[in-house]
Amino acid sequence: MSLFLNQDILIPLFSFLILLSLCIIAIRIFNKQPKNKEIVKKIQKGSDFYDHTNSDDKKKISDRASTKNPFVSFFSLFGKKPGEKRSSDYKALEIKFLKAGIQWKNIYSAFWGAKLFLPVFSIAVFFALKIFMFKSMTATMTIAAIVFFALFGFYLPELWLKNKTDKRKKLLLTGLPDTLDMLVVCVEAGMGLDSALDRVGREMKIIYPDLSQEFSLMNLEMRAGKQRDDALRNLALRTDLDEMSSLVTLLIQTNKFGTSIAAALKIFSASFRTKRSQKAEEIAARLPVTIMIPLILFIFPSMFVIILGPAAISIYQNLIMK
Repeated sequence: MSLFLNQDILIPLFSFLILLSLCIIAIRIFNKQPKNKEIVKKIQKGSDFYDHTNSDDKKKISDRASTKNPFVSFFSLFGKKPGEKRSSDYKALEIKFLKAGIQWKNIYSAFWGAKLFLPVFSIAVFFALKIFMFKSMTATMTIAAIVFFALFGFYLPELWLKNKTDKRKKLLLTGLPDTLDMLVVCVEAGMGLDSALDRVGREMKIIYPDLSQEFSLMNLEMRAGKQRDDALRNLALRTDLDEMSSLVTLLIQTNKFGTSIAAALKIFSASFRTKRSQKAEEIAARLPVTIMIPLILFIFPSMFVIILGPAAISIYQNLIMK
């Protein structure tokens, strides 16, 4: 009985208490870091141009940042203070959230709260499963499982953020060809580049809302007094697409050297569609090789059973049985 307590209860319990103590110490360290209220306030407002926008633009940004999410509200309770203190990590984290299209209120606090809460919660779930299902687990396996669940809970917010970013990049890439075509039409109709970008952003709101949001944010930056080149570079940074970076470089160079924007956009749109068709052909060329794995593992055995099964039964009955 004492051996059972030593291996299956005491060691995991002590490991859990040590991990909980480390989490508490980490929270205390975060709380003791010096405050930088000015930087935090700027980041919470969304960007440097917030104070210079008109009332309608402020309302748009406020509505977008105040999206209610129960998980964000819950996790922000655990990470409010640590999230506010880590001002040095805010810039890199802000870029990650912008690439994922997340501009929710208290998202920074919720992110750090999730990284603190989920490891402890994962270990608690593991202990509950161990008590009722995995009673015969050895001490070494228990410690290894504790470490695994702690790391899994700590990196789960990072995985969620990366998955959301990848999905959004696919949506933006899907809507980019139609956006280019509409931009070419607007420029050829005599509209200026700023007006064309604004019109394209409004027209794409129903079909491609993510892409429309990026163009709207870029237009808000230009209305606030930011240079067009800087606003375009921020657009490329938020979308994190090579195609968008190429488009931004094209627009900046065209504006700098005074060449025809419509002709440059036509050439870029044609080259972009050619690149997409080449990529589709590449994916189609890889299909025969990709389909070989399920073909060998699943389809061929079934065909062998169906085709050779009756013959094998007949041979067995006529030759071996006699």
